[in-house]
Amino acid sequence: MDLQYPLELIGTFVFAISGALAVRDREHDLFGAGFTGFITAIGGGTLRDVLLGSYPLVWIGDIHFLYAILLGVLAAFIFPGFLLKLRKTMFLFDTLGIAFFTVLGVEKALSLGVRPEIAAIMGMFTAVMGGVIRDTLTNEIPILFSKEIYASACLTGAILYLILNYFGLERDYNLLISISVIISIRLIAVKYKLSLPRLD
Repeated sequence: MDLQYPLELIGTFVFAISGALAVRDREHDLFGAGFTGFITAIGGGTLRDVLLGSYPLVWIGDIHFLYAILLGVLAAFIFPGFLLKLRKTMFLFDTLGIAFFTVLGVEKALSLGVRPEIAAIMGMFTAVMGGVIRDTLTNEIPILFSKEIYASACLTGAILYLILNYFGLERDYNLLISISVIISIRLIAVKYKLSLPRLD
């Protein structure tokens, strides 16, 4: 079974939840939560496709992505208490989102014939730019500019995917391994408060 398509839908779903929950304390209605969830879910992939000249954009060419966004927003709107009781819910959904979108962004870039170095950057863009737009819309400092290991985890996972792909590892296994590594890096970095050296 090809895992790419279901993983894309899952990534879209969890990023929509992340975006919708980001406005939970700002008195936004369903439309406001929906808009933030929508931008969070499609922002990185849209930027990637525009930069690579890939049209139609994924969410325009496939209605199922809009359905995934709608379900994510509704889940955040209907079950906010349950979701927010989960420990570090925002962190969980954001971590899942960036992991899925990193490797899927690399896949998309490679399918369009770009060099592996560019594919790694496109994977990182796909993962982090939706969150950057979300944080900007909610008047937060984007996590990309904090000391947390975030974009670097995505870039590490993208490079790992390219290496395993070069050595011929079966695609679905590669997707799962690379996604797991990104998630693990984020979890370990947050738990032990690890960060990259600062530029002083």
